Amino acid sequence: MLTKRIIPCLDIKDGRTVKGTNFVQLRDAGDPVELALRYCEEGADELVFLDITATTENRKTLARLVREIATHINIPFTVGGGINTIDDVSILLENGADKISINTSAVKRPALIDELAKNFGSQCVVVAIDTKLIHHEWTVVTHGGRNSTMLFTTEWAKEVTARGAGEILLTSMVHDGTKGGFAIDLTKEIANTVSVPVIASGGAGKMEHFADVFKKANADAALAASIFHFKEIAIPGLKKYLADKKIPVRL
Repeated sequence: MLTKRIIPCLDIKDGRTVKGTNFVQLRDAGDPVELALRYCEEGADELVFLDITATTENRKTLARLVREIATHINIPFTVGGGINTIDDVSILLENGADKISINTSAVKRPALIDELAKNFGSQCVVVAIDTKLIHHEWTVVTHGGRNSTMLFTTEWAKEVTARGAGEILLTSMVHDGTKGGFAIDLTKEIANTVSVPVIASGGAGKMEHFADVFKKANADAALAASIFHFKEIAIPGLKKYLADKKIPVRL
């Protein structure tokens, strides 16, 4: 059985790790290189690095910072933010990223998923899907949840998978930063609909939340930020808790 993955997420703004609720009220959470090294030593399975202002401010992800983080860690590393072209991806992979994550750019031009999968392989293409409940329907949103689209989440998940996404990073903007638990029903629906791994994101606050999203929602991985950054939950303790619950993890 494949082990379930624990993935800390580093939201980057102006070269620092930040965290807020629903991407607002951001507070400093530390130096991303130091955090990346700490997570690697603590037993994180992967890292995700999202330049949260790159898309909004139309900037390119800081390749230099990616390179610096990559030299300090030996676990898979996904980078997102401001990725719009094949050249953008080439630069990030050359600087040490293992995978890239696209979100707004995929919504704007879905063919980008096909192009990246064809050029680099599906294994390094992660499509991030941010979603909100709008009129009782889970709907895809972009720009940190500020802009809604006409796309329904489950249908979009099917489409990105068909186009070559190798993984889906699913974030409920309703749950993000609240520490009230993951969106179990939505995650389960997506995980049972697509053939690629689904990373659950948004809402982690307690160890039980991780157990729930693995057992009840069939998530392949769970992502969190502030509870790890501010040491509310330690990764070694979390993994022992999950192993005790008979959930397969890498110890």
